[in-house]
Amino acid sequence: MAGRLLKLSSLATAVFASSGLYIYNTQLDFNDLSLIRFGRAAAVTAVISYDYLTAFRHMEHGSDEYWALKSKVHRRSAERLRDLCCANRGTFIKVGQHLGALDYLLPEEYTTTLKVLHSQAPQSSKEEIQQVIREDLGKELSELFVCFDEKPQGAASLAQVHKAVLHDGRTVAVKVQHPKVQRQSSKDILVMEVLLRAVHWLFPDFAFMWLVEEAKKNMPLELDFLNEGHNSEIVSNMLAHFPFLKVPVIHWDLSTKRILTMEFAEGGQVNDREYMKAHGIDVNEISENLGKMYSEMVFLQGFVHCDPHPGNVLVRKCPKTKKTEIVLLDHGLYQDVEIRTNAALYLPQISHLLNRLPRQMLLLLKTNDLLRGIETTLHTRASSSSFINMSRCCIRALARHKRSKTQSRRKRLQITLTESFNLWRLSAYQLFLWLKSSLLGRSLCTLHGLLH
Repeated sequence: MAGRLLKLSSLATAVFASSGLYIYNTQLDFNDLSLIRFGRAAAVTAVISYDYLTAFRHMEHGSDEYWALKSKVHRRSAERLRDLCCANRGTFIKVGQHLGALDYLLPEEYTTTLKVLHSQAPQSSKEEIQQVIREDLGKELSELFVCFDEKPQGAASLAQVHKAVLHDGRTVAVKVQHPKVQRQSSKDILVMEVLLRAVHWLFPDFAFMWLVEEAKKNMPLELDFLNEGHNSEIVSNMLAHFPFLKVPVIHWDLSTKRILTMEFAEGGQVNDREYMKAHGIDVNEISENLGKMYSEMVFLQGFVHCDPHPGNVLVRKCPKTKKTEIVLLDHGLYQDVEIRTNAALYLPQISHLLNRLPRQMLLLLKTNDLLRGIETTLHTRASSSSFINMSRCCIRALARHKRSKTQSRRKRLQITLTESFNLWRLSAYQLFLWLKSSLLGRSLCTLHGLLH
């Protein structure tokens, strides 16, 4: 018996030693283990749930103390969620960033805390980037590029972008996927689904299961950079009539599902007023053109850029023409939006149904938030250019729809005349707003006040 125990002990020691040697040689990161990632997420979910279940036991609902405590619970729960996203990285950061943009659904404590994830995305090492390029393109960096900046221009939850120069002298942006994201994403989504179902069982009013469904549907699309390249070409052709819009050209010979090489475009973020002032860019022109671009996508084309935050929209003076341009980046996810049906069905009850609205409608609200936020930052809200451009596109879309439903020439002419008249009225209103906000308008208002 003792001999058997000695043999088993020797075998166990050998297995343990060989496992340790394997882990050391492969430099295994324990954060990559699904069990560790699940355990960390489960622990944070349990702590947050327990906090909400117990914090208000002896508190009168609706009192000042209740609301003050609720804000504190929201804040510390959001901080725990933020720390979990930073620890698990990848898909967790992507979902955390999405939550940080839901100002119209989540308490302010959550959105302000989670917004920092846009600037805390992980960075892959140069060795990891080289390995992805080696695996996908079959060549070393030196064979593909004259120079390749080691420091990324920007890092996001799923990838990072490096500036490089091709052997023919052209400057390009190389978007490279973090090497572990592809492997971990499906497991991470499963972890989120299990934990969110548990939270929903504890708190029946919790209505965020749609986040998992969206992640299941969208993550494979966002992880396919060839899909992003095709989307960029579609939107470039679709909006080619806008001379102010720049969509970087894709280099297909240097692109794969995990690598996207495109024309390099410099510029400042669309909400950077100081950059625009320094480069002589008219903020009112940018605000108006931005409204035209997104209104066209939403109301006329029905093919909408799904990640409209300032980091994905740059402004610059075109190096050749010196005209102002808007550069649209990150085309990984677009949605086909049918505005008539959804708006007619849900907008009258929007205050009660936000959590149950189709995701396309939430996308429209997100786009609206972007336009409103930029107008506020650039101090261009007085002109209401985005609202007017949206209204103009709505009039055109409605007229086009009505014309498609009738065979009568007389009726079509009537629809066209009505369309033209409504567009004229809108232009007149825009002129009125411009006069009102101009120096002359302000002077007249001051004089009127002095006389009365």
